[in-house]
Amino acid sequence: MNAKRLALRPTSALPNLQSHPKFVSTSLYDGPPRDGCGADSDLRRPKTGTAAVSTGARQEAAVAERPRYERRLTVTGVEQLDEVLDAAVANRRRATHAKSSSQMRGTIEERISIETFEELQQAFASTDRNDNGRLNLQQFRAILKEELQLSSREPQIDSLFRRIDCWSNGTISWDQFCTYMQLEYAEIEDSHLRVKEVAFTFPAVVSPSMPHREPVLRILDMPDGSFIAGSQDGLISFWSANMVLKKTKSVASPDATQKSQPKWITDFVLMSNFNKVITGTGDRELQFFELSTFEPYCQIRNLETVPLTLDYNCKGNDECLVMFGDCDGCINVLVLYSAGESLRMWKKSPKANGIASISLDQMANSAKTRFYRWKVHGDWVQKLKYYDHIRQIVSCSNSENTAVVIGSLAGSTLVDQQLRETKETHDPNRSRNQQSPWAVPKSRSDADQTVFRVYKGVKCFDFSKTKNVLVTGGMDRIVRLWNPYVTSTPIGLLSGHVAPICYLTIVDDDDRIFSISMDRCVRIWDVKDQNCLLTVRPKVHRMRGEIQACFYSTISKTLVVASEQMNGLQLRLQSVKKTSIPLTHEDPVRSVVYDPRLKQIITCSDGSVVKLWDLVSGAKKIEFRNAHSDHAITCMTLDDTGRRVMTGGRDGIVRVWNYNNGHCLKVMGKETENAEICALSYMLLNNNRFVIAVGWDKRINVYLDSLEDSHRVQQPLPTWKDDVNNGHRDDILSVALCPPNLLASSSYDGEVIIWSTVSGHIHCHLKASLSDNDLQVTRSTDDLDTAINKVVFLRTRRETSGAASLVASGPFGLVHLWNLSKGGHLIGRFPTSKIGETTVTSMDVDSTNTYLVTGDNFGFICVWNIESYALEKAETEAPPLLEKWRGHLETVTCFALVEDVKMIVSSALDCTVRLWTLTGHYVG
Repeated sequence: MNAKRLALRPTSALPNLQSHPKFVSTSLYDGPPRDGCGADSDLRRPKTGTAAVSTGARQEAAVAERPRYERRLTVTGVEQLDEVLDAAVANRRRATHAKSSSQMRGTIEERISIETFEELQQAFASTDRNDNGRLNLQQFRAILKEELQLSSREPQIDSLFRRIDCWSNGTISWDQFCTYMQLEYAEIEDSHLRVKEVAFTFPAVVSPSMPHREPVLRILDMPDGSFIAGSQDGLISFWSANMVLKKTKSVASPDATQKSQPKWITDFVLMSNFNKVITGTGDRELQFFELSTFEPYCQIRNLETVPLTLDYNCKGNDECLVMFGDCDGCINVLVLYSAGESLRMWKKSPKANGIASISLDQMANSAKTRFYRWKVHGDWVQKLKYYDHIRQIVSCSNSENTAVVIGSLAGSTLVDQQLRETKETHDPNRSRNQQSPWAVPKSRSDADQTVFRVYKGVKCFDFSKTKNVLVTGGMDRIVRLWNPYVTSTPIGLLSGHVAPICYLTIVDDDDRIFSISMDRCVRIWDVKDQNCLLTVRPKVHRMRGEIQACFYSTISKTLVVASEQMNGLQLRLQSVKKTSIPLTHEDPVRSVVYDPRLKQIITCSDGSVVKLWDLVSGAKKIEFRNAHSDHAITCMTLDDTGRRVMTGGRDGIVRVWNYNNGHCLKVMGKETENAEICALSYMLLNNNRFVIAVGWDKRINVYLDSLEDSHRVQQPLPTWKDDVNNGHRDDILSVALCPPNLLASSSYDGEVIIWSTVSGHIHCHLKASLSDNDLQVTRSTDDLDTAINKVVFLRTRRETSGAASLVASGPFGLVHLWNLSKGGHLIGRFPTSKIGETTVTSMDVDSTNTYLVTGDNFGFICVWNIESYALEKAETEAPPLLEKWRGHLETVTCFALVEDVKMIVSSALDCTVRLWTLTGHYVG
């Protein structure tokens, strides 16, 4: 073997288990391990045996009343199956954009409705000629072909039957069919909801001090994510995204300091393209201030009424709109066709009260401005906003008959009326005492506006052109969703608030609606599904006082609420790994198994999550969470039929699952003193089925796998006498089976014990020693790693007396090969790396015992040719190394070989599962 052949060949390490159009090869870091990985990882010996994998996100979400998706042990009946199917079908119709619907499209499950379900029930009863309530594959195939017209989908029918018949009895009952369908639809529903999960960071960030002594009128955000708040006394405050006060400025006019009472500010908006701030005052004025210095610039006085709410829009080409709603229910629109020149002209106007002033008549008579005043509402205008993409003004009030109005700026063009109004406006002979032409507002024609009638009126609204939805809220505590072109009936009613709604906003990118009521209750709604995603009550966010103003910033993802203090509720964003690569799980992946019959891959993680993947497409088929409550899943194995998966966790419990729908079939565990389970294996012996579980209790726990006792926790069989007297003295890390009657277990102290599964007697103890030559290639004696993380049998060598038939991944960081005849003896060992701190953390061999695949704590994967290694004599050199590459950034935890296509599936603590060829090419 030449040097070039043994050189490390780094390959691509993109992590998600998904299809890849072609093999790629890019370099990946090959040096020593980065911080947080390597020999100090928690793969071999976690710090605590019963510590739950629990994060702040999971705890706080539960407090905030987010639904928790607990696992279901059994289904006691199918009486509510109609409701479950109705809900699932309705949800799938609403969520055709989601992955769950795309995965179900064209499948047998998608074809089943309530009507076809009743027909299938009748067909089941009529086909059951033996009156035992069960059907075999042929009968089930005939029913589905006839009732669902599936003559060309026989493989899909057979696959569905195998998934339902998880006990491999060859028959299924109607209750089994109902249970499977119910849980599958429920899992799809849960998966759909999990995609939409949202949470805040609690408690709210509260400002240390509040500079405002009067109610805050409005909060706006800046491009850098900071905020501006303005109060009735004219004080403008600037805040960072973390609710830290940066500075304050006052927009009171120069004479305000001389008065006993300052001006009453009603609202303010930013005129950002001209670096101005516009305020409305109780003296019927619109005042303009410099944004940088807050020096007064000019004002428009003598308005007809007090402006209550303002809005500003820049239409480009130096044209802009200034709009305000007043206490007469009127919408006032000021159109500036040459805004920059008009502002400069107003600046030169005579000063009144220390600020350049222009009257409403003078402003409206200018050739470069146009003023409109429309009588729209029967009560004060609560809010107005101009939407440029529809070129309409939306406004609301507490008047029921004119709760929300969508209207045009200028109205229809009536030439005669417009000429008459223009003549009256510019008539120099008009008396000074004659009433202003804007004193009596005009009414829009019915063609120029759309009116929505809402019980008790509307206090707040928002409109999304992208979603084509108008959302309103008010005194009746109901959030209504409207089609903006249909005023008769809302398209959705969102109930849940128990106090008047004071703030609403639509976040287009997330398909969410944020609503806040006067009792400080915050709710987040899904626009498409029209359901509540999250409810946050005052006891959780800890905001105090009466709500004055609210604003949601899409820049900083923060909901800012002004009350007694400035409060910030920031959305909890999903953590992004430093590698910026897609992940298979959110938590470290502990195990992976492959089902060759259905060509599916099953993975599990520290987050107590199990995922099912399709090997061909790489698509996720199903996911179920909280498999072991809040405890991490540490190991996993398939039964002999490949239809069930067993998982072991840090809670010391073994759970048996139908992994195709997330149905927990059985729970196994000790009555007391459950310790962490490190490894599982499935055993067939004398026509009986057993589950072997080993871990921190230092015992070989054997559970009988039968149909009985599926509704209670099953206890293990009595412990073997040799296990009690001469068994392991330290934690057992791995277990392996070799039919018909051998079992091997390895422990943390470097001991391997070979057992007879028939009698429970110990066949031999295996424990290696370290020679001086081995020390030169491993590490110093002060840092010896005695743990054996994995043992595997070479089953094809079982009958060969002089050959190595057991491979152990340790101790001392060396791979050991053992011959088990005559009490067992070592006939070969070798290191997998020249780095002294390397520990072999996972291994696997193919069915012909030709290839040995090893993974270490640095993320490297090695493929060795052991076809003739240690077959006839003891070996002093390592077997031929075929390939070596760095497949992961952190410790490799498990392998699964896909032998029909000669591929390797690997999992690691970097939260990834990856598919490779035997030559190290990345597939997906």
